[in-house]
Amino acid sequence: MAALCLLLAALVGCGGGPAVDAARAEVQSLLDRRAEAVLDRDAAAFARTGTRDGFDNLRAVPLADWSYRLTALDRTGDHATAAADLSYRVDGHDRSPVVTARTLSLSRDRDGHWSVESDRPAEKSGQQLWDQGRAQAVRGEHSLVLGVGQSEETLRDYAALADRAVPAVSDAWRSAWDRGVVVLVPQTLEDMAGLLGSPPSSYRGIAAVTTGATGGGPRAPADRVIVNPDAFGLLGDSGRQVVLTHETAHVATRAHTSAATPLWLSEGYADWVGYRGSGRTAAEAAPELAHAVGRGEVPDALPEDGDFGFTGDAEGLARAYEGSWLACRMIAERWGEEKLGEFYRAVGAHEGREGAVEDAMGRVLGVTPEEFTLRWRDFVRGALAE
Repeated sequence: MAALCLLLAALVGCGGGPAVDAARAEVQSLLDRRAEAVLDRDAAAFARTGTRDGFDNLRAVPLADWSYRLTALDRTGDHATAAADLSYRVDGHDRSPVVTARTLSLSRDRDGHWSVESDRPAEKSGQQLWDQGRAQAVRGEHSLVLGVGQSEETLRDYAALADRAVPAVSDAWRSAWDRGVVVLVPQTLEDMAGLLGSPPSSYRGIAAVTTGATGGGPRAPADRVIVNPDAFGLLGDSGRQVVLTHETAHVATRAHTSAATPLWLSEGYADWVGYRGSGRTAAEAAPELAHAVGRGEVPDALPEDGDFGFTGDAEGLARAYEGSWLACRMIAERWGEEKLGEFYRAVGAHEGREGAVEDAMGRVLGVTPEEFTLRWRDFVRGALAE
């Protein structure tokens, strides 16, 4: 009897193995057909794989690749939940695919054919822009702007800002980079937070952020500049340009930014590039720190990483950015812009955080951290007292 049961299990899957394997193969084939339909812009073929939800949202996105890799399948009768990694590349920008986890609900009809009922971000994964509505695309000379719920005129304005930012960054950052930027413009702050998989309170008052893997090298997918339309809309023309140039600087420097790079350097450098050539005085670009210095409160030390947290202390966060900008401005003025870039790359090339700044300051700038801090405090006091 035991032998018969084992035989039956092998033939009909009463032990679960062959039947599950067959279902996995069928679902992977379904996802392959669905991905092919996305790339072919074939609405009829897409509909044959299940729900059409999301197809129209993707029409305007220039895709070079789109594929699913099934990672898990939880099946109960004619229903199943699939976990899959979605990999895609935006044409002209992504050298390697962006990979994001998805959860798909599936059903099987009486003929044994599986179909997709829903496709959504996996738990703890951020949304993609097209999860929020129909995406629109505007190409600039150096940029691709993707938006949801925005007018074409608005997206063209973002493209113009990005197109000015790219050459400005290239003029400051002399190392090789792709010289292009992808900007995502969701409809609201809440939608921005959805793209980042974080609560909206984390980004209230933040005009834009840049996402991407630090130290990713030349094969990393392109970074995304994600705009908070609520905060961005409150800025004037010059402020918007500074923000887009700052974020584009993060894109350019990403391959040379690592765990060894302190935030005062990465954020200060991006601000230095953003304000470079803007004509703003130190007091205009660093108002919170200027007020503190006016009260006799010159910071004792360079900002720490924790000072850049979105904790609700807006003045403290502003002072951290402003002090970091002045540190990079001091290097550019006293050692030269080339040395500033060399210092940035030297810090990022260090194996770890410990000793990274100290070693780079000694080799590139010829000072100790203690000497640098004293010079920086004097520079802050002098620049903001003008």
